Amino acid sequence: MPELPEVEVVRSGLEAHVVGRTVASVEVLHPRAIRRHVPGEADFVGRLTGAKITATRRRGKYLWFDLADGSAVLAHLGMSGQMLVQPRDAADEKHLRARIRFTDDGPELRFVDQRTFGGLSVSELVEVDGTVVPSTVAHIARDLMDPLFDVDAAARALRARRTEVKRALLDQTLVSGVGNIYADEALWRVQLHWARPTDRLTAAQARGVLTAAADVMAEALLVGGTSFDALYVNVNGESGYFSRLLDAYGREGEPCRRCGSPIVREAFMNRSSFSCPRCQPKPRARRR
Repeated sequence: MPELPEVEVVRSGLEAHVVGRTVASVEVLHPRAIRRHVPGEADFVGRLTGAKITATRRRGKYLWFDLADGSAVLAHLGMSGQMLVQPRDAADEKHLRARIRFTDDGPELRFVDQRTFGGLSVSELVEVDGTVVPSTVAHIARDLMDPLFDVDAAARALRARRTEVKRALLDQTLVSGVGNIYADEALWRVQLHWARPTDRLTAAQARGVLTAAADVMAEALLVGGTSFDALYVNVNGESGYFSRLLDAYGREGEPCRRCGSPIVREAFMNRSSFSCPRCQPKPRARRR
């Protein structure tokens, strides 16, 4: 699933192509593409038609377009969602789910989603802690690249949880935008096993893992994010290549770049977690 860097790559690409344009028409080609828009297709189309896009924004893994009427078009990419800017006469993609055309007859915006886990919806904008966000994501915490993100407060909240450190990193109400890939990379950098209890972290460790997550995502952003297949691409259909620079995630059996021990893969929340058994030893069980 795309994480913060991949979604930010898409957001910044869209900014150059859609801001300031007015929607001429909207075509919904698959009902699941707007299943989160509870009022239905007619309302979705009606809300967008004639609307002017004034900004593209993101929080964590969610991105949205601000509209001139004070609402927003919220997009979640799910596992395979793509926002593509295409010439009007370009052939339709196999998994095209929605199409937005503009009054200037320029390139159109297409939502393509093979697995249909993503979707679009219209949401009202609300103010939360001094920042305006769509009401449907008001519960999502600030992300590590938000200028107003408070790393010390987040570190204290992290240590206050009674869970495993990786589970806490994936909790979008604590800090948003971190997913499986960048959690593994951050934990490798600070030499912590994913199962380390959060209440056993020192203040320095808690702050360190958050800082490491921010650093690795910033590095990924510079090279277009992480792509393992053709499902994640930017608005021009190009893949990122941070996968070549990963230290832990997806490297089972390969030597740790720090100590040479083979990276191991462990089951984690119906997914996988990758770590170095020497640099990131498993925590001891609690005494009863």
